[in-house]
Amino acid sequence: MSGLLGCGKVFLNKVSNIIPNIPENATWKFKAKTVAGGDRRGATLERLHCPRGLFVDKNQNVFVADSLNNRIMKFIRSTTIARTIAGKNISKYGSDFLCKPSNVIYDYKSKSFIISDYYNRRVLRWFPKRGTCPETIIRGSEYYGLAMDDEGFLYVSDPERHEVRRYRSDGRRGKVVAGGNGQGSHHNQLSHPTYIFVGPDGAVYVSDTWNDRVVKWDKNATSGIVVAGGHGKGKDRTQLHYPTGLVVDQLGTVYVADYWNHRVMQWCKGASHGKMIAGSRFLAGNKANQLNGPEGLAFDRSGNLYVVDSNNHRIQRFLIQTV
Repeated sequence: MSGLLGCGKVFLNKVSNIIPNIPENATWKFKAKTVAGGDRRGATLERLHCPRGLFVDKNQNVFVADSLNNRIMKFIRSTTIARTIAGKNISKYGSDFLCKPSNVIYDYKSKSFIISDYYNRRVLRWFPKRGTCPETIIRGSEYYGLAMDDEGFLYVSDPERHEVRRYRSDGRRGKVVAGGNGQGSHHNQLSHPTYIFVGPDGAVYVSDTWNDRVVKWDKNATSGIVVAGGHGKGKDRTQLHYPTGLVVDQLGTVYVADYWNHRVMQWCKGASHGKMIAGSRFLAGNKANQLNGPEGLAFDRSGNLYVVDSNNHRIQRFLIQTV
């Protein structure tokens, strides 16, 4: 049986942050289908160049930060139609330009896109129906990951300052909610945090990338709890090597892109080790069952897994199947 039939509701918050109720016995098909990009890198509408973060909306359309093409792309479900949402394929600073964007989310409440314009050291908000240029809401550092909770607070990872901050939706009153105690590996520190995820209880999950671990910071906590990795970089089931994209399901299971191991790992809540659910035995490749530097992760309403296969310049969809 495929999909999530009989598995309970699927939680969808205001930024299309899909948190599916994935059953414990779920598996995903060994081979993926390419839903965007592929073949080789390029700057035409149908191609990508080192994509990073993504989200999948409630209609299963895919939005991705096409980093080295300096644009945000939309790929329409089950078609070959692609559109440029923001950016102009030119690396430049300006109101309507991007420079190596790393992430994009959509705020359904305000009907706006929020973009990490990484090398331009800012976070942008863009209202497509207004016909105006994006507005800068946060500036001053190389911001990477984005998330938003159900109350409308915006969360932004700052690899340069080794912290995650929570902002009002307008980008004001930033408060440190993870890290903020300098670079390091203690439980109250982070080292180059990249992707982040906020659960329905307000807990912040952080890919603590240079520490090769995923850390959970409960709401108002002053230190984090390691929930994946944390045993040094490596290929063992207890280890990660440069974790990136991150999703957490309703059971508290962590799904993380293990970049240099070219795999996606699943860590059940409280587990001492993870399980590989996508990729092929630590080997980079471009076959349907292989990955090369996975970054962003997302699920759709059915529990299908989307992986940004960055160095293959494509987005892969692994179909869920239950036993």
